[in-house]
Amino acid sequence: MNNIRQKLLNVQRELKAPKSQTNKFGGYSFRSCEDILENLKPHLSSNGLVLNLLDDIVQVGDRIYVKATARLLSVDSDESIEVCAFAREPEDKKGSDQSQISGAASSYARKYACNGLFCIDDTKDADATETHGMKEPAKPAPAAKPAAPKADDSLITQIIASFQSQTTMEGLDAKLGKAKTTPYGTDVKVLHAYDVAAANLLSK
Repeated sequence: MNNIRQKLLNVQRELKAPKSQTNKFGGYSFRSCEDILENLKPHLSSNGLVLNLLDDIVQVGDRIYVKATARLLSVDSDESIEVCAFAREPEDKKGSDQSQISGAASSYARKYACNGLFCIDDTKDADATETHGMKEPAKPAPAAKPAAPKADDSLITQIIASFQSQTTMEGLDAKLGKAKTTPYGTDVKVLHAYDVAAANLLSK
């Protein structure tokens, strides 16, 4: 009988969760929590595992966070493993009521809790790159577009380092506000670093 760690290792090795969704505004691909769960269920069943997803509400000052816990349990023992992740509820989101705002934060936090528990990365599935010996038809060259300004990696690194050095949420939010006065305040790397720093502070 495999212990829960061996079972989890089996799932981490076998699970593929491709980014099957497309953001129409940003033009990038992503995976939702529902996508992960749909691909995960057969592996849970074959390895004798159960996944529970739980939410708690955490308030820090005037900020509301959803704390999601992904808890993995073995059906043939009392063993369990869990991972937590946080997502902040925005104060307002155009076109959404309060329940939709909370639901979106919950889905985001649950997705990243599952990512941490099952080591989900950006590996593409085999079908995405398989050509079956045939060459892809040539596509017409797109019209030339003005070159986008190149990101200043050194400034982004400085912004991320300033997040990591903070010991309070107030200080972290102040650094984020300062970062947003630069062209890189909404950079994906910057926003991700903020989320990671906030989660670390809330877990202390």
